[in-house]
Amino acid sequence: MANFSQVSHFTLGAYFDTGPFKWLSFFIIMSVYILIVLSNLLLIVVICLNRTLHEPMYLFLCSLFVNELYGSTALFPFLLLQILKDFHTIPAPFCFLQIFCIFSYGNIEFLTLAVMSYDRYLAICFPLQYHSKMTHTKVFILIALTWLLLFIAVIILISLSAPLPLCGNIINKVYCDNYSVVKLACFDTSVNNIYGLIHLFLITVLPLNLILFTYFRIFKVCFRGSKQTRQKALNTCTPHLASLLNFCFGVSFEIIQSRFNMSSVPNLIRIILSLYFLIVQPLFNPVMYGLKMSKIRSLCKKTLLGKLIF
Repeated sequence: MANFSQVSHFTLGAYFDTGPFKWLSFFIIMSVYILIVLSNLLLIVVICLNRTLHEPMYLFLCSLFVNELYGSTALFPFLLLQILKDFHTIPAPFCFLQIFCIFSYGNIEFLTLAVMSYDRYLAICFPLQYHSKMTHTKVFILIALTWLLLFIAVIILISLSAPLPLCGNIINKVYCDNYSVVKLACFDTSVNNIYGLIHLFLITVLPLNLILFTYFRIFKVCFRGSKQTRQKALNTCTPHLASLLNFCFGVSFEIIQSRFNMSSVPNLIRIILSLYFLIVQPLFNPVMYGLKMSKIRSLCKKTLLGKLIF
């Protein structure tokens, strides 16, 4: 009979000795984190303080930027601490807390992008009815439901994984991951797998269908519409599509790495690919929306120049 127990801590096996580059790695990652925090905070403040930006699209963006801060904070302080340590262990409760934060970050990110695609669909395909269909009350309800329902869904996921008796405690990653923990289980994980499939369908397949439907209708209207309609769609949909594709690109690496044997890929490459959606996306979104959307760009300049003057 296999030996199993409720482990008190996990060992993160993907870390390796960087030797003289330890402090260089630390300062690079810390600089990226500071840049993520400052850029997202700037856009949150700009949107909150300027009433001209209190429109559905910008309110959804504000929720997206808050999520970037939430997800990056679940990773970076922990990553910085682990870089300086010689032994890369994490207590089990903190490991499951990190799983909750990172998993919910990814889910909220994708669902928020799906809701934003629906918002763009209404704005471009039904411009005259847009403000009656997408009221401020509806915006706040959609944002609240996105966060609340996904928090509940991830809590259920963690409640199924945490009690599992495990036959080991080594996670071959630089952060805690639910699938890696479930793979360590000694007993049958059918319930976890079934819930995982239901979660995948509700949180990934349905929003993906919504995104595909809305963009199909948007492109249809653009091809039939005027030059002004196409320009409006291009200005507002380009950063959204870029953000969506970048996130899906990063998450795809993570899924492939978790499900398939990637031992032939160098360890450093595996680490970079697993961190892509947690490092690049929180930096990509504020840069893309801040540079591409003229209204946000001009108000950011005004805010920064005002701070420098005073």
